[in-house]
Amino acid sequence: MGDHEHSTLRHNEHLLLDQPLLRLPIELLRKNFRSAHFTIEKDTSALKTLLKDSATSAVSGRASQQDVLKNIDAMIGRMRGVKRKLTTYADEESRLHMQTTARISHLDELYSIRSVDDVKFEAWSRRRLDRLLADYLLRHGFNRTATDLATERGMQSLVDIDTFVSMSRIREALLNGSVTEALAWCTDNKKELRKMEVRATSPALTAAFLDMQRADKQTEQARYIELIRTQSQPKLMEAIAHAKKHIIPYSTTYPKDVQQACGLLAFPPTSPASAYADFYKPSRWAELADLFTAAHNNLLSLPSVPLLHLALSSGLSALKTPACHSSASHHGEGAATLGHGVCPICSAELNELARNVPYAHHTKSHVEYDLRLLPNGSVYGTERLEDQAKKAGLPQTLVKDPRTGEVYPVDVLKKVYIT
Repeated sequence: MGDHEHSTLRHNEHLLLDQPLLRLPIELLRKNFRSAHFTIEKDTSALKTLLKDSATSAVSGRASQQDVLKNIDAMIGRMRGVKRKLTTYADEESRLHMQTTARISHLDELYSIRSVDDVKFEAWSRRRLDRLLADYLLRHGFNRTATDLATERGMQSLVDIDTFVSMSRIREALLNGSVTEALAWCTDNKKELRKMEVRATSPALTAAFLDMQRADKQTEQARYIELIRTQSQPKLMEAIAHAKKHIIPYSTTYPKDVQQACGLLAFPPTSPASAYADFYKPSRWAELADLFTAAHNNLLSLPSVPLLHLALSSGLSALKTPACHSSASHHGEGAATLGHGVCPICSAELNELARNVPYAHHTKSHVEYDLRLLPNGSVYGTERLEDQAKKAGLPQTLVKDPRTGEVYPVDVLKKVYIT
């Protein structure tokens, strides 16, 4: 009865790890709908205005027939443009619906499995592990490897490749000193960022204070921070013009940030003023990239860490006991005796990984009763050892290791206590 209860699959607990699998497509559907709605509202308003002006001009006689025809052609062209945009949004919506259907079907397979001993659960778990590996690779910029893995396993609909590829492209641009794509992303998601109480333009403003958006090569506009870094008179004048256009407008909303940004003009990179030294350090780009990544994940309800880390930490925590990290000397002894073939956390591979995870709260023990320690480090219940000895035809003074087949005298066994 105990073994059956232990092997019973608790579906709700397993699905806790898979919440982002369904949440992200829903967030993307919302964003797609908002974009389509904005396009309709914007272009409909412009078309109504153009139609009204054309009709008024035609009735009053201020516009010739040719002007009216031009206005009609302009309206038709704009409506065709709206149709193309809406077709794109409709295609994206269909893709997301298909993706959601595939993910629901994948999760529904779990409910057809009742026990962890079922061979179907092993296959389903392997598929989930592949998803977690792909998620980990995408979060660390290994996009091609993740794409190849998803293609090979036939799980493109279960992995958010496009979302993470887009994110990594913007992050990489920030690390290389360009905020063009990040600024565009902040503009597209400004309303949503405000709703979730994140400074909507914090990545954009921070970048504006430190960096002038990379422009076309033909204009050769340098970054704001680099304009000041040069300390040449023409560049400083250009920096002042940039500040008037891109920074001063935010003085009411973010007065402190604007004051610091303008203060850069008075404190060159060689200045010992600590309040401004941070603005010139190269690590600001990495901080800005991390700021964008956090905002991106919060906006799309994505975990801040890879799902693989969450799965590993929960698994390690479930197996971890105080004896695994009690002390260096005790741990070494434990690994040499109890750890071999018994405690995975005491192994050299997992011990360090499990050091910082919490202990699990166990209300029920599933170990065998009256444990005995064999000289080879294996631990078994007394009843199990006696049954194995009887099956092997051994006398009562000997026992046999069920796993290795080694035979030992009963008097060399040690009793094991679990505290």
